[in-house]
Amino acid sequence: GGHSPLSAYERKRLKNITENAKFFAALQLHETAARLQRIATKKQSSVTKSRAKPKKAEEEPVRRRSMRLQRVEPTGIAMPEVFTQPIAEEYPQVPAGPLPMLPEDQMGDSKLSEDLLAVWMSISEVIVVTKVLMVLCRYKDSLNSMVLSEENIRKVVKSRVCSMAIHPSESILFLAAGDKTGQIGLWNVDCRSEEGTHSFIPHNDAVSCMHFSPCNPAHLLSLSSEALRCGDVTRAVFDEIYRGEEMSSFDFLEGGASTAVVGQWNGDIVMVDRRTPGTSAELSADIGFRRTRTVHVHPVHKQYFMAAGSVDVAVYDVRYLKTSKNKPVSSLQGHTKSVASAYFSPVTGHKVVTVCADDKLRHNNNTGRWLTRFRAVWDPKQEECFVVGSLVQPRRIEVFQDTGKLVHTLCNPDCLASVCSINVLHPSRNILVGGNSSGRLHVFREETTG
Repeated sequence: GGHSPLSAYERKRLKNITENAKFFAALQLHETAARLQRIATKKQSSVTKSRAKPKKAEEEPVRRRSMRLQRVEPTGIAMPEVFTQPIAEEYPQVPAGPLPMLPEDQMGDSKLSEDLLAVWMSISEVIVVTKVLMVLCRYKDSLNSMVLSEENIRKVVKSRVCSMAIHPSESILFLAAGDKTGQIGLWNVDCRSEEGTHSFIPHNDAVSCMHFSPCNPAHLLSLSSEALRCGDVTRAVFDEIYRGEEMSSFDFLEGGASTAVVGQWNGDIVMVDRRTPGTSAELSADIGFRRTRTVHVHPVHKQYFMAAGSVDVAVYDVRYLKTSKNKPVSSLQGHTKSVASAYFSPVTGHKVVTVCADDKLRHNNNTGRWLTRFRAVWDPKQEECFVVGSLVQPRRIEVFQDTGKLVHTLCNPDCLASVCSINVLHPSRNILVGGNSSGRLHVFREETTG
């Protein structure tokens, strides 16, 4: 009748088969090319019939399977060179040196974040250090009063939470979180609008440790593998304090926060002084560790710091630290697997809490590769109690006494459905914040009325 007996789909399929036959012929894969050519010829001769007969089983073409799927090694046939486009980096590299404190989501326009930064500045102007210590019975009552509600949950950073810091202000709850991609998110929890949260990108890698300066909380210090930075809200800049390699954690060596001890993934310890020019270290010391995950300075005797990593937990005196052959003042023995963290108790420093993959305290610490490793942290208001995440269902955050006794469980099945690996507590208020692997922060706080 003058019109083609092939449908559009059949014409397209025939064209593909013919082109594939030419391709395999060019590769000198003659058997494959011949088989494809036979299929194409058979299709052309059969379309003249008004209705195709059902194919017999022996007429079915053999299903092609790649040599990779068949686990067959190539037989010396030269394959054509394949040119692939380079994969674009998902996150642009952050340059060295100071960076302007511009939110990641505003493309250089800082107007939307001015209120948030102004709040941070205002609550940092008057520094009042309040030491709040509770007896255990009163402390348990305070834990019972802390609840989680939907309005106190917010996605603050893009990816997995690796570190958090809580501002010491007693008037406004102000939080900082660092994630796996180098992003830092700030959240004014008391601001209910979306403008209460903004994120910044001052790092190229996971922000593994962060602290507000104890003497000037207008400064937020943050550490990633490549740099230790200070976010100074009074100048709206992220300064670079130290540039190194493979850094894991840091802590202040004295109350003025001018000097810091920095742990490195290769096991070494680095001493940094913010008052000296440049971004180099004052000292790099080999303490004999294969890996250093956390460092923590004694709360009373600031010359001592504790390092934890691999199966090692040891205390060193910074006054006698040298480049090599360093001897610990004390070592904590008994761990058989990887140690994730070790911290002195907050008041006297007489106690140490560690988290290890050997699951002591009958606590499952095997978080796997998709969750940040647990860190047990002392409550600064209680010398006897510490907080740690949990893998138990329904999801929860647990408070233990130093004896190993479970004191309290913080949970809300309606609101908390994920594991909070990283937790931080307010130094004077009854507030606990847990961060999960999707960048969300969960704030447990006392219920307010009215």
